[in-house]
Amino acid sequence: MSVREVYLESAAITTALLAEPAVAACWDAPSALVKMRVGGVAAHLAGQVSQVPPVLDARAVDERVPLREHFARSTWIDDGVDSEVNTYIRCAAEEAAAAGPRAVREEAATALAELERRLPAEPPDRVIQLPWGPWSLSLDDYLVTRLLELTVHGDDLAASIGVTTPEFPAACVDTVVGVLCRLAARRHGQAALIRALSRAERAPKTIAAL
Repeated sequence: MSVREVYLESAAITTALLAEPAVAACWDAPSALVKMRVGGVAAHLAGQVSQVPPVLDARAVDERVPLREHFARSTWIDDGVDSEVNTYIRCAAEEAAAAGPRAVREEAATALAELERRLPAEPPDRVIQLPWGPWSLSLDDYLVTRLLELTVHGDDLAASIGVTTPEFPAACVDTVVGVLCRLAARRHGQAALIRALSRAERAPKTIAAL
């Protein structure tokens, strides 16, 4: 499967999770994430689908970087929960959640229907402009970053409402685990990552990538 096919399948799984009755029922309740309500987590998750069509509409004008460099430049990865960028992300999610669960899930479903038409027709070498950060990515690399968001925050939302975390396609999980392993090795070192995955007696307390 191409990354575009994997993304579309994963986005469909996400929109199904957003339609779970428990999402609407718990909308204003605290989530599994610090300082976020369930509605905020759901809106942030939905944004990983609804933000993609506008990205396709924008013209790439800045420097294109590879995926590894993108993550190296992304300050939110190493910033604390109260950092400026993470506070902004939370506030934006809560503002989007104010529209309510039905509007949030319908926006994501509408965007997915549009992407099912548009993504297969995009050229292989398509470059997109990020809506944040003064650099651009290939479309496929950008979709890899969305797969990371869909799987991580899909688990956050499922944990928040007490349902089973959805099973994403194997190709999605393989891609996301690869990204998380690279980020974990960058943060904790190669030895810590290898020990955590292979040697319980020497495993560090955490190898959290994010």
